[in-house]
Amino acid sequence: MHMTGNGYRRVPCALSIAGSDSGGGAGIQADLKAFARCGVHGATAITAITVQNTVEVRRVYPLPPQAIVEQVAAVAEDIGVDVVKIGMLGNIETIEAVAEALERTGNAPVVIDPVMVAESGARLLDEEAVQALRETLLPRATVVTPNVPEARVLSGLTSERPADDLARAVHALGPANVVVTGGHRQQAVDVFFDGAQLVEIPGETHADGSAHGSGCTHSSALAAHLALGFTPLEAARRAKAIASEAVAHGLDGLGSGTGPVDVFALASRGPGEV
Repeated sequence: MHMTGNGYRRVPCALSIAGSDSGGGAGIQADLKAFARCGVHGATAITAITVQNTVEVRRVYPLPPQAIVEQVAAVAEDIGVDVVKIGMLGNIETIEAVAEALERTGNAPVVIDPVMVAESGARLLDEEAVQALRETLLPRATVVTPNVPEARVLSGLTSERPADDLARAVHALGPANVVVTGGHRQQAVDVFFDGAQLVEIPGETHADGSAHGSGCTHSSALAAHLALGFTPLEAARRAKAIASEAVAHGLDGLGSGTGPVDVFALASRGPGEV
């Protein structure tokens, strides 16, 4: 918590810059749930409106770049921003708008979840935008959280390489810390790299869990813990536990496709507690 001038404790504010999921499983909807689960206030700057459910992404409507900048500015000027989580970007114009918007958030840590493909398989980042993401936003990141396929695309290491190599290659693009997530279906080990130490973060495997929104939940929980004052490594450990729990208790019967995670399934804890 942060003290205000009148002595009251101020709840940290986490700002999600991401897309909206009409099905409520991923995007800003998942981010807000994760922020609430971790005990921080969630604010949003929507980059795109997606028309989707548990089965498919039907349409994506990008918002005007200036609308993204104005949303961030409005939050920063009034509430203040203690951490920024960046999710779905979609195209080069949005990436450029987000880069401009980050100038309004001061020294707030930035967590980037490089969303490229939806759980249903729909592409959520234009191929030509990947290089813009590498050059414009990754050097600004406190932590970037790609899964293995995303780390391959970002790093350019298309052959089968261990997560350790992927983490080092993504780190070379400029972020201060990298977490290559192992996922929650095949392997459950995340790899953290800060340029010096490489740490494996194990977790339980939930092959039967519901994974829609798991990446959003992980990166948002990590961001929330940075806002609460945890180190990137400890934030990554706590985010791993929260995301794994959310998958294990996911809403498998909700919809006919991949069900969303449930971050509140076992949540009777205080801010910063796992």
